[in-house]
Amino acid sequence: MKKTALLFAMLALTAGGAFAKDWKEIRLASEGAYPPFNITAADGSLQGFDVDIGNALCAEMKAKCTWVKQEWDGMIPALVARKFDAIIASMSITEERKAKVDFTDKYYASPLALIAKSGSPLRPDMASLKGKKVGVQRGTVSDNFATKYWEGKGPELVRYAKQDEAYLDLKSGRLDAAFADYLEAYGGFLTKPEGQGYDVAGDRLFGKNAEEKGVIGEGIGIAVRKKDKELTAQLNKALAAIRANGKYEEIRKKYFPMDIYGN
Repeated sequence: MKKTALLFAMLALTAGGAFAKDWKEIRLASEGAYPPFNITAADGSLQGFDVDIGNALCAEMKAKCTWVKQEWDGMIPALVARKFDAIIASMSITEERKAKVDFTDKYYASPLALIAKSGSPLRPDMASLKGKKVGVQRGTVSDNFATKYWEGKGPELVRYAKQDEAYLDLKSGRLDAAFADYLEAYGGFLTKPEGQGYDVAGDRLFGKNAEEKGVIGEGIGIAVRKKDKELTAQLNKALAAIRANGKYEEIRKKYFPMDIYGN
């Protein structure tokens, strides 16, 4: 009887291990409101750089992937609650987030930037922004950085659920500047008709010390539940493959004229 029970236990463990490695159906999540990385098309589908990268990874893994649209504020809680299996939504790899989820290797990297009218004397520092209204998307790295280093010390931070809302208020004059991921601002605003007359004000921020780099993050990765180590490993393998076979560069050139991966 004990031998039978042991046999069934070993079979269950074997089956469990095999199941853990068989990621042939994967649910991926993105926001759909962060162009050009993820947008919601007229038909309701998710599109953009993040989505193209996700689809390329799934093709490399020979996995059937479905996309779930998820509001940014609830991304990590929904992942942990198993509403989907991975987040591909331009999420920066930070120490705070690594305490809750695992990340793949980065699939691009971007500094932060202050966006204002072309020729603006504003700079991304407390002295320059004193008394100014600066818009940030809630829960993003730009929000975390501005909250840690600027809030209560110079600018008035105005938080938005979506990045586009900050740009609308910037154009209407309700904001003096928007603070965002540089590549998002480049592809989602500055190179668009609505972004004409606006530019990066001052230097882009990569993090001048270890503390700032800890807030800005180590690049952009795919978030996965901590227990799903095999999925993280398979995504990393697929990411290395599309970097090597040229598929990554093919997708990158569709959205950006410059290197966005970095060193």
